Parts: sequence; structure tokens; C-alpha cells
Amino acid sequence: MSLIKSISGIRGTIGGKVNDNLTPLDVVKFASAFGTWLQNTQNKKNLTLVIGRDARISGEMVSSLVTATLQGLGINVVDLGLSTTPTVEIMVPELNADGGIILTASHNPKQWNALKLLNGKGEFISGDDGAKVLALAENEDFNYAEVDDLGKYETRNDAFDIHIQQILDLPMVDVEAIKAKKFKIVLDAVNSTGGIAIPMLLDKLGCETVKLYCEPNGQFPHNPEPLKEHLGDICELVKKENADLGIVVDPDVDRLALIDEKGEMFGEEYTLVAVADYLLKHKKGAAISNLSSSRALRDVARSHDSEYFASAVGEVNVVNLMKEKNAVIGGEGNGGIIYPDLHYGRDSLVGAALFLTHLAKEGKKVSELRAGYPSYFMGKKKIELTPEINVDDILAKMEKEYQNEEVSTVDGVKIDFENNWVHLRKSNTEPIIRIYTEAYTQEEADKLGDDIIAKIKSLI
Repeated sequence: MSLIKSISGIRGTIGGKVNDNLTPLDVVKFASAFGTWLQNTQNKKNLTLVIGRDARISGEMVSSLVTATLQGLGINVVDLGLSTTPTVEIMVPELNADGGIILTASHNPKQWNALKLLNGKGEFISGDDGAKVLALAENEDFNYAEVDDLGKYETRNDAFDIHIQQILDLPMVDVEAIKAKKFKIVLDAVNSTGGIAIPMLLDKLGCETVKLYCEPNGQFPHNPEPLKEHLGDICELVKKENADLGIVVDPDVDRLALIDEKGEMFGEEYTLVAVADYLLKHKKGAAISNLSSSRALRDVARSHDSEYFASAVGEVNVVNLMKEKNAVIGGEGNGGIIYPDLHYGRDSLVGAALFLTHLAKEGKKVSELRAGYPSYFMGKKKIELTPEINVDDILAKMEKEYQNEEVSTVDGVKIDFENNWVHLRKSNTEPIIRIYTEAYTQEEADKLGDDIIAKIKSLI
């Protein structure tokens, strides 16, 4: 089992020993550190934090621990209960709160949970701030409130309504165009909170929703990462129902994958490509993704006389570059759409609304829309880490090994060959080296990944 402390939060498996797993003591310590950091940086009393959780089994327990800890520090808590990552992000500034905590391990299996930390803008805290929170947790330098100064607690049950209405009010979301198409959509929400939020949105857009795994009980019916190998059930159901498309979200609803009317994957990399295609037709400006995302976004941006830039991997890094370039659209190739006209966070709900607007206006089937984009294929592999493996040493050796190619060390090592590329980086959330490849065929992408793995093993 594992406990991973990073600048973006704390993530681990439930149960086990303190400091080795996400135990109640670890939850309390880290919540105390974040609350203390906020108190140290805010020149005001009566701080308020918004919290929300996905539907995983441990969520209620972890939420209770976080809530009680924050109240013990004298911090007020607004609890959204079952929610989504983008909904919590929306509600922090909506409620004029001082920060937020999202309780979710995103695409990780059910034994995992995590605390993700938001600032007063509803955005993930910076790397520097995250390091300060980690230092506070390590030192356990906490000062809890006396009995008359304990934080207050309240719940809200209108967060989804507020989030969805903000999406419907966006000028680039054409509600009437979508309603006119009367789309039939199959939804796989992996038995988490997308099963609540996405049908609410689709109902407002006049769509018929066929629900698959939409009971928010945390019993994930398949691996919750929305990859092709995990999505056979929805692919079959889209064909059986003669649906227009399928929508898949991960447990905290910040990643959006699409299935075409033939039951084929649209490609998680192409969610962002399609949304960017729609937006950049109407507004020139930069498109941003990370170094591990497809070249297809670059190609589409250039087709609209717009610029493309790549950041280091990580939502915070994408957001920072988006702000620097005043980007129209950004995100990550894992299906994460960041639309700054709404908020600076990955959001499957706004991604779905923008994609459906694009689909409605184009008057095409999903497969026809996909066929119009540059065709690249990605491979995603990984090497499990053991304590004796020195990742930095491996990456340095790989950089030297391919020094005659175009190499970037902004984030791990990315090697750009003429017709394909590979990106090696240590994961922030799991004890692995991630190996991303892209080429003109799937076979070529997979072979490149296997060749790189063999090369790495020869260097260990």
C-alpha cells in the first residue's frame, strides 16, 4: 500500500500504518497543515473552507475527519457532500470562501483516497504553497482553537445547480442548438458523482440519457481510469441503444472520454482537440496542453491561425501557462478540459456542453467529426518503481543516450523524433515512471514504448 505526499495534496490507500498509508491520523495531520497554512497567510479571522467528495467508499469517513479537524482549528466548513472536483472549484469563489478541499483519488481504484487543496480562487495551490503545507505537516506545528472559537459547519445542496447554470449561461454553449438535435447519450459514471451531475446537465440540454453505472455508491464496476481497455460495456451499449454518442467520466468528473455512434473510442486526447477546434473557429488565441499531450492540438490550433504552447505535466502548470498566454482553451490529453471563461480547472461538464454544441453545429456524426482531425495514436506504458531505482539517474542516462535528437528536460525527458515522440516522467501520484509515446499508427506508438522500456531496463 502507499502514501504519496506531493505539492498537490496527499494521496494514499485506506488502512494500514501511519505514514505508510492514508490513515485517519494522516488525514487529520494533513488537514491541520492546510488549515494552519491558510490561517498563517490570511489576514482575517473566521476563515471558511468548502469541501466536497466523490462517491468512493471511504469518502464519508475522510470527510468527517477533515471537517472535524478544520472546525478544531476554528475554521468554518461548507460541506457540499457528494460533489465533483470542478463543482467544488466553482463553489469556492461563488461562496467567497478562503479555499477548498476535494476528497477524491480521481482515477485511482476504490482503496485510494486523497485530499486535493484549493486556494481562494478555487484553483489548485501552487507548488511553493504546497511545499509549505507539507513542511507544516512534517513539523506538526498546529494550534487548535478553544471551545468558544470552534469553526461552524453547514451543508449546501445547490452546488450542482449553480455549476450547471453557469455553464448554460456561457455564450459559447448553444443550448437551443443542442436541444434541437435531441441527442441520445449513454453515460458511464463509474458509480460515482458524475452519475448525479452529468444527467442533470444533459436534461437541461434536452438530451436523452441512458445510464450505465450511475449509482453513486463507490463500487467501481471496472477500473475507473477512462481508457479503452476498461470501457467495453459502454461501447456495446451505445451500439445496442442506437445512441448518438457515449460519455465517460472518472470518479471526480474532471476527465471526459467520448464514444462515437459506432461504439468506438473518440480518443481521450481528442476531447480537447474537438473542443479547441470549435472555440478557435470563433476566437483567435492560444491553445495549451502539456508535454505528454497529442500533436493534434498543435495542428488544429495552427489551422485556425492560433498559437499552441506546451507546459510541464500537471494541471497547475497548464493553468499557469494558460494565464501567461491568455489562452482561449487548454487542458490535458487525458480528457481534461480547462475553459477559462468558466474557471481554471479541468471540468467534464463544461467539456460535454462545448462538445455537444460543436457536434450540433457541425451537423455530423461523432465518427465523422473525429475523421476530420489529424490522426495520431498514443501509447501509455509505465515501469513500477522499487526503492533501489534512482529515477533521476535513469532520466539523465536517457537524455545522454538520445542527445542527438530534440530533447526537452522541462518535465522529465521528452524526446522528439521526426515522426514520433516519447515522454518519460516520474508520476506525481503513483510510484511509477510514466512512458508516453505518439506516432502515426498504434503499432508504432506501442513499439516505441516497448523499445524505450527495454532501453531503460538495460540502463538500470
